[in-house]
Amino acid sequence: MYAILDIESTGGKYNEEGIMEISIYRFDGQDVVDKFAGLINPERDIQPFVVKLTGINNSMLKSAPKFHEVAKRIIEITEGATLVAHNAQFDYRILRTEFRRLGYDFQRKTLCTVELSKQLIPDAESHSLGKLVRSLGIAVSDRHRADGDAQATLKLFKLLLIKDSDKSIIKTVIREETLGELSTRQLDMVEELPTETGVYYLHNKDGEIIFLGKTKNMKKRVNQHFTNVGDLARKLQKETKKVTYQETGSELIALLKEYHEIKKTNPKYNQKIRKKGFSFGLYLTKDNNGALKFETEKVNVQFTRLSSFTSAKSSALFLSKLEEEFGLDSIESLEDNSETVETIFNKYSLDNRNIALVDKGRSIGEQSVILIKEGHLKGFGYVELNHQLNNIHILETLITPIEGDSNSTLIMESYLRKKNRIKILELNPST
Repeated sequence: MYAILDIESTGGKYNEEGIMEISIYRFDGQDVVDKFAGLINPERDIQPFVVKLTGINNSMLKSAPKFHEVAKRIIEITEGATLVAHNAQFDYRILRTEFRRLGYDFQRKTLCTVELSKQLIPDAESHSLGKLVRSLGIAVSDRHRADGDAQATLKLFKLLLIKDSDKSIIKTVIREETLGELSTRQLDMVEELPTETGVYYLHNKDGEIIFLGKTKNMKKRVNQHFTNVGDLARKLQKETKKVTYQETGSELIALLKEYHEIKKTNPKYNQKIRKKGFSFGLYLTKDNNGALKFETEKVNVQFTRLSSFTSAKSSALFLSKLEEEFGLDSIESLEDNSETVETIFNKYSLDNRNIALVDKGRSIGEQSVILIKEGHLKGFGYVELNHQLNNIHILETLITPIEGDSNSTLIMESYLRKKNRIKILELNPST
């Protein structure tokens, strides 16, 4: 027995969303034997982008029943059934969250039509619900409304059942009750994590780090590890006994910590660190008249490096960005504007420089600092907002040392090209 499910949620912060519409079709593999659908008063505001997407607004839900008024009906129609949804992880999590607010532990087996369709229809251009059903000739109406999407999922699921002629895929994709949601132990581990930027560490029963990663939301990312499907997810779900973390505030520090700690500790399930090779680079040089200019050349020629790129195409894309940023008709016009060239060099290159990259800290009143000395990463640290940061020798006593290499330089220069909020502070090595 299956319960084909679709939920429209209010949006909002992770695990603070509410259900505003639900549709469930009880399906015995041949026919629909029961149905429940309707609007629900989520007792919270709907995010504007959700209103635009679904057409459902707050005024439409004022007279709708609240979740606790329909909870018993949902339990009855899903009793003894496997929940089937397109991206089942999301719908199941939202449903369990609503029941958890009522003090009830709602658990069902789940089946995801995204995963099934990827295996049974691997050549589909897209596995999103709308594009997939259209490509299969399945009629669909009321997209982004619970009943319309539930009907589309039902029709898709019927087709997938036919395609799975030996039933082997459905047998392997159906997950255990707590897979797709969290066991009590995993829930406790996730609940202890902050929703902040940082690096998280998954430990096995012996305390060894088996996986680490950086993220802008540690609670959300670890929850994904515990609810995803796939070989890596299953291994992490089985072996993780403890999760620890370090907040970084700065996303760039999280990137650097992730890279250097994977390189140092070599966790079991992280990809091995390989030294990146560069075939092309963007270089700063002078022409015969002494004017500064940029050139794309093969690496290791004797020019001053601006930054390394993996291809000449990347160099061209970056040069186009510079044209737009500095209001230039073409990048060649820089040849007659040495001041602009030097401005670009000082903004995007670390080559031979003594600078501090200053970003937000882990709390109010704190800022993070990454120390670059003679073009090489030396470490990072945290200081109060009123701390003077113009002396290398003082900074060296405050930072956590890290020995930089070409990969860490690439991480920093790539980040500077993409993010503009980091402050670059020139340092005086002699004071």
